[in-house]
Amino acid sequence: MQIQKGDKAPDFTLQNTSGDRVSLYNDLIREKKKSVLLFFPLAFSGVCTDELCTVRDNLKFYNSMDANVIAISVDSFFTLSEFKKANNLQFPLLSDFNKEVSASYGVLYQDFFGMKGVSKRSAFIVDQDATILYAEVLEDSGNQPDFKSMQKILMSGS
Repeated sequence: MQIQKGDKAPDFTLQNTSGDRVSLYNDLIREKKKSVLLFFPLAFSGVCTDELCTVRDNLKFYNSMDANVIAISVDSFFTLSEFKKANNLQFPLLSDFNKEVSASYGVLYQDFFGMKGVSKRSAFIVDQDATILYAEVLEDSGNQPDFKSMQKILMSGS
């Protein structure tokens, strides 16, 4: 089942690029008012690199909105560590290697160029009460999230 606006965000604990465990409820939404969760198919692919570099280049905006930005893929945390370094990403990348979180958010491809269980490019904004304020799941991995709509949600607070 795909998560939609108004739903309660499923909690998760995943490894970051240092191998440390990070929890949505205990670490992220308590830290700031909102969290932007960006699921992406695969590190080092062209569109994924463009997407996360776009976020990197606009990180000042997200920080000014007191929002965490978290990117999640099914890549290992070792791969994500290299991807983060290669692109100078200054926000957490989390490994959903076992695909449990992507499944709980309803964002897994059954078949992605012959690979089973790759995350769909998706964006969610979660408020401090773990309510989904914004949900976008893209079927076409060549498209990027609607950053302008996401920014409007962050600015409006709902």
